[in-house]
Amino acid sequence: MQSLIGTGVALVTPFKKDFSVDIEALQRIVNFSIDGGVEYLVVMGTTAENATLTQAEKELVIKTVIDTNKGRLPLVLGVGGNNTMQIVEELKTGDFSAFEAILSVSPYYNKPTQEGIYQHFKAIAEASPIPVILYNVPGRTSSNMLPSTVIRLANDFSNVVAIKEAAGDMAQALQLIKNAPEGFLIISGDDMIALPIVLAGGAGVISVIGQGFPKEFTEMIRLGLNKKVTEAFKTQYLLSDCIDMIFEQGNPAGIKQVFQALGIAENTVRLPLVAVDDSLAGRLNEFVKNSIK
Repeated sequence: MQSLIGTGVALVTPFKKDFSVDIEALQRIVNFSIDGGVEYLVVMGTTAENATLTQAEKELVIKTVIDTNKGRLPLVLGVGGNNTMQIVEELKTGDFSAFEAILSVSPYYNKPTQEGIYQHFKAIAEASPIPVILYNVPGRTSSNMLPSTVIRLANDFSNVVAIKEAAGDMAQALQLIKNAPEGFLIISGDDMIALPIVLAGGAGVISVIGQGFPKEFTEMIRLGLNKKVTEAFKTQYLLSDCIDMIFEQGNPAGIKQVFQALGIAENTVRLPLVAVDDSLAGRLNEFVKNSIK
């Protein structure tokens, strides 16, 4: 899918100081990302703190992104969890007409076997009215979706079109790139190794930092896709300290501090997450002020 090549961003859900959803800030973030050159937007991913949102709030966020985007970029919707039957029901009954694909995380907490992961995504692929992007993030799910399982799904279901690979394991990413069927996209889910994955044959990234520095990050990925290695790594090294910092005390606390420094949104997160401490806030503010011109 050509629409998923390049930089997608996993949008945060901005909150006001009273912890209510900040619609105006969300509109600013969407426009900032689009104006900065990202290729697509991901709604209701982990970065959106969707685990802390009510159903009404989720619907409000989704509607706001759709309305603000105005058809300018492809949209991807996070639809995942550890209750397979519930996800299948959602896919059979929901309206996905505004979306290019769904992003579905491997089941967390349950710690299924590889066969269990396969059967979970088999049920999702058979129910989904639109293409499916698998999402492997062992640091959050406590189980690793092995390349053999990913390739099996890619071969068995034509609507399983990509994986967001966030194991942080370059060797695993290379195995996926090497063995994936033609047209199946390997998308980095790790900002720090997104460029190396692209240079090795990956399709791009679903990024967190990309929404804070869309112009710089999207240009880096485009340079990587065009195999302009030296130029791409200049930006990689410019942003690398900030990439480390935004994840230092958890996501999305770090990127929300960047948005506060940019004057786009508050740095408010919902419990059990807390805002970054004063030391990290100061370092991020300094980076935003001095490092990107």
